[in-house]
Amino acid sequence: MDINYITIIGLLAGTCTTLSFLPQVIKTIRTKETKDLSMMMYLVLATGIFLWTIYGALIESLPVIAANAISFVLALIILILKIKYG
Repeated sequence: MDINYITIIGLLAGTCTTLSFLPQVIKTIRTKETKDLSMMMYLVLATGIFLWTIYGALIESLPVIAANAISFVLALIILILKIKYG
């Protein structure tokens, strides 16, 4: 897999969108407060991200796989905390 400018753009885009989850994950872990988070939104989001990860694997796209695999883990953490703390 050659890393070219298109791959670099994809990796940068994936980094930005993936990092956008971190403040919510950190806040939720610290405060243990999840009442204002939508369970349905995170279920649909996690499902979509999981499907994007599969898609990335099928087309062998490192940026799609990496960004979505990490985003899926972060969304899953929020879902677990939502279930745990209600």
